[in-house]
Parts: sequence; C-alpha cells; structure tokens
Amino acid sequence: MSGVALPTPSVSPEGTAAEWPRRRLPYVFAAIAFGVLFAHPFVLLLDDWWNNPEAGHGLLLAPAAVWLAWRSRRGVATRPAPVLGGAVLLAAVLIRYLSSLAAELYTMRMSMLLALAGLVLFFGGLARLRAWWLPAALLVLAVPLPEVIIGSIARPLQLQASEMGAALLRVRSVPVRLDGNLILLPGHQLFVTEACSGLRSLTALLSLGFLAGGLWLRLPVSRALLVAGAIPVAVLLNGVRVFLTGFLVYFIDPQFGEGFMHLTEGWLMFLVAFGLLFLLALSIAAVERRFAKVIR
Repeated sequence: MSGVALPTPSVSPEGTAAEWPRRRLPYVFAAIAFGVLFAHPFVLLLDDWWNNPEAGHGLLLAPAAVWLAWRSRRGVATRPAPVLGGAVLLAAVLIRYLSSLAAELYTMRMSMLLALAGLVLFFGGLARLRAWWLPAALLVLAVPLPEVIIGSIARPLQLQASEMGAALLRVRSVPVRLDGNLILLPGHQLFVTEACSGLRSLTALLSLGFLAGGLWLRLPVSRALLVAGAIPVAVLLNGVRVFLTGFLVYFIDPQFGEGFMHLTEGWLMFLVAFGLLFLLALSIAAVERRFAKVIR
C-alpha cells in the first residue's frame, strides 16, 4: 500500500534571521549597559597596566583569563540564575556609585569584576561561574592593590631582603653594616628601594602559582600548597638578589648595582624563582598521582 507523503513544514531563512536578534538582544543590552557604567574604571585600569610597573602583570593576566574562559566555554550546563545574578548586579552598581563618590579606584575596579560575575550568573548560572574560577582569580590578581596596601607590604619586604642580603654577605666575609634598608659596604652604599622589595616578583609568582595550579593540579589543597609555596620562593630569591648585587659591587664593579646590569640580575633571579615554582608544581602533581593510585 503506497502512502502519500505529506509536506513537512520548513523554517524559512527569514524566520531564523528574525529570531536571531531577539535571542541576542539581552546580551547586547547587557554589554552596552556594562560599557556605559564601567568604561571609566576600565580605561583607568588599562592606563595603570601600561604605565605603572607595579601593575604591569595585568597585561598578561587579563588576556590569559579571557583565553581560559573562552577555551572552557563549553561542557557546563547553562542554567541561568536571573534572581541571584540580578542581586549581584545591583550590588555591583551600588558599589560602583559609592566608590565613585569616594574616588576609591580599587573598590571601583572590583565592582566591575563583581558586575561580570553577576552577568555570568544571570545568563549562565552558578555552575558556569564555578567553572570559571581560574579566570576569575586571574582577573582579581590583575587589579593593582591600593597604594596604602602596597606601601604596607613593600616596607617589611624591603627590610627582610636587606637583612637576608646582609647576612649572606657576612657569610662571604664581606664587611657590611645594615641601617634599615641601607646596606653599607666599604666605599659603597646599597639602598634597597621599594622597587627592589620583591613585591613585583611576589605578585608575579602568586599569579603563576594560581595559573599552574589551575592547569596542572586537581585537588584544591594541592593548588593552595603551590600558591603558598610561591611566597617563600619569592622572598628567598629576592634576598639572594640583594646579596648578589652587594657581592658584585664589592668585588667586581659598582656598576652592577644600577642600570642594565641590575635589571638583568632581577630578571635572572625571577627566572630561577619561576624554575623553582615549576619544580614544586611537578612534585605536587607527582604526589597527587601517587595518592590517586594508593586510593584505587
């Protein structure tokens, strides 16, 4: 028995083209509103990244965060949470307004990140926000700390590096006297400035610890150990850098304490610190694999 094939309804290209703007309209509206509200703090943040040496790591962290978020955009069920997302967005806008009245840049910039989290919750849900924990952490680290906090952290780091460098110089039988962050050598003076406090290398290593932990390690405790391990590595290597500078100034040439040679020493020490952090990450990953085998 032969049947008659009924015509199947077809979706016209015009209908599909008409539906696309409706589906994308909320995203376009959210992007425009975000740009209007946070264009000013974003421009100021870009200026800090480009011109402030203490904030230059943001030029690397922010693109890395965007790339990681884009790479992991699939694989998580999208369950929008408009109520929770709207509440977070409302809080972000309120903080943005209050921080602009107080002219407090750090809070204003953090309100921008809070608004991004609210948008993710609104359109993607809590699972999506949890999946993007690593990009979110990198963006938080990319925001430079307030000058008051930087000064309060840099000063103890300066003194710590000075004491460690002076102690290592004494071990090498170099006559040295320490006056705060001023190292006095026969015929020479080394002043450990805020730029030499190790704060930049500490910030960079903490960021690398978050990135390496998120990419290579699976357990939260392992990631926390890696990030915590970056702190003594940065402090130790900065003390060694001060010692090396004093040693070269005393025995070879005073020019090693300034200019290009001094910057080269800093970069070499940072590469050594990065290598130590990499070895620590490999060691923790090996312990993770062994621990997984024992459990099985």
